[in-house]
Amino acid sequence: MAVLAQHRVTHSRAYRLRKLRGSIFFWFVLGLFIIFATFPVYWMFITTFKEVNDLYNLQNNPLLFHLPPTLDQVRYLFEQTNFAVWVQNTAEVGLTVVLITVLVCVPAAYVLARTRFPGSGSLGIGIFLTYLVPPTLLFLPLSQLVAGLGLVNSKWSLALVYPTFTIPFCTWLLMGFFKGVPREITEAARVDGCSRLGAMFRIVLPLSVPGILTICIFAFTLAMQEYVYALTFVSSSDEKMITLGVVTDLIRGDVFFWGSLMAGALIVSIPVAIVYNLFMDTFVRGITGGALK
Repeated sequence: MAVLAQHRVTHSRAYRLRKLRGSIFFWFVLGLFIIFATFPVYWMFITTFKEVNDLYNLQNNPLLFHLPPTLDQVRYLFEQTNFAVWVQNTAEVGLTVVLITVLVCVPAAYVLARTRFPGSGSLGIGIFLTYLVPPTLLFLPLSQLVAGLGLVNSKWSLALVYPTFTIPFCTWLLMGFFKGVPREITEAARVDGCSRLGAMFRIVLPLSVPGILTICIFAFTLAMQEYVYALTFVSSSDEKMITLGVVTDLIRGDVFFWGSLMAGALIVSIPVAIVYNLFMDTFVRGITGGALK
């Protein structure tokens, strides 16, 4: 009995020790991840509100304030650049791209997912593969299209070009959602008198709201952060998007306006982070559900 009791005590101690080691390892890895994820945001924040003399003094710790925080970098961004115009351009182009993407993707994905015809499977895969074509191979022919339509140096040229890479992926994603809706439901709706189009609007689309919200977030984010096409088709400051305007107007030769650059990045990232946090569950469910079904 004494040996058995001693064995139980030893086993209990070993279990607690393993559990303690597991907890320490878990919190260590979690702490590293939190530092890795939050450090860029902290760096942008502290650089945004630093005075110039504090920012460029190599003797100072770059992670701390050595002089009182200031709003000079933010004022310069709004008063000496067209930042407000860039925000407006980005919102207009992004919303237009989202609208075009949804209007094209929903019927295309519905037809490919809910109807069967020769080559439908290969066509769906082919649409997705077009998303993988590098932009550097497409901007030359697209520039000919933009020039032919008279949209050179116009933000609306981007609204025309961006759907070329948002539509393929979003169509493929929505196909997974539409395939996940049981056919028995739509067949029952058809028996009750709904047309094929009515069944889509009344049955399939309400059940696929996570997928539609996912492609909206994806399309807007992709349009907001794209750089190659924006640099190719737009040169006027009044027509630039945020990604292009902040970089080209605040980097002049070998002079970097780091405070204003970080201010622009911080101001843009805050609403994007809020949107992603609000719709995180929907976005994850949309990506995984559409990709796996």
